[in-house]
Amino acid sequence: METSVVRVLTFGDEAALEAFLLPQVESSMFLIGNMRAAGLVDNGQIYQGTYAARLEDGKIVGVVAHYWNQNLVLQAPVDLLALCAEAVKGSGRPIRGLIGPSDQVEVAKRALSIDGSNAQMDETERLYSLDLGGLVVPGILASGKVKGRRIEYGDVDLLTEWRTAYAVEALGAEDGLELRRQCREQSERSVREKRTWVLEDEGRPVACSSFNIAIEEAVQVGGVWTPPDLRRRGYGRAVVAASLLDARTEGARKGILFTGEENIAAQKAYEALGFRCIGDYSIVLLRSPLEYTVW
Repeated sequence: METSVVRVLTFGDEAALEAFLLPQVESSMFLIGNMRAAGLVDNGQIYQGTYAARLEDGKIVGVVAHYWNQNLVLQAPVDLLALCAEAVKGSGRPIRGLIGPSDQVEVAKRALSIDGSNAQMDETERLYSLDLGGLVVPGILASGKVKGRRIEYGDVDLLTEWRTAYAVEALGAEDGLELRRQCREQSERSVREKRTWVLEDEGRPVACSSFNIAIEEAVQVGGVWTPPDLRRRGYGRAVVAASLLDARTEGARKGILFTGEENIAAQKAYEALGFRCIGDYSIVLLRSPLEYTVW
């Protein structure tokens, strides 16, 4: 007799979750990476979340996680709203964002009655993938004209400024003391986790790029930033390539990223590295969080 149940995942469910997520790794990086980093227990610490899943005969067929940062991350082709409700109920946190495949994010948006009045960011992104064996290294990097390296503690002040500018320009954040505090905290964590690279031209930092998520199989690029006065010189493309070369050396086989549908310059830069669009992905960030009782 076939059994079907919706429940919050607990210790011991990790293998079943990976079996569901890894075949669709390109749109599941946040879920896989956070689970591997923090497990399935949710005490509200960084990378932790409450994972609600539908299981059919013991196999997971859909999952939604509600993370420490109040973002709902979706990979639920079935029972999406029921899984959202279960995850939010289990976490007890308000909702500050929706992230996942675009069709699923649209369904959740309608259910939550999210409109432009409360949206800090609401974008459909193009999802890209690259077999790192096919990475095309830009000439300025291959020739040694520019060099990429992982950031060090001495870079934190500069990286904080760049992250703040990125958040304002790309994520619609409001500049201020709280944003700068968050960006410094993220920058310091990036040093510890060794997930951010800086590009130097004759010793001068000119661009940076990070991995939002890095797992054994793949890395997800994010936070690519070149100051406006240094753009159109190939620096962004070069710093992404530098990070991917290191990831490939360390065993990763796939690079993944997403960028705005209207960001043609970024699309061309990534495609020049060998990335190919494989679908779409959406991010919704709210200015004011929604309480879970809305479900």
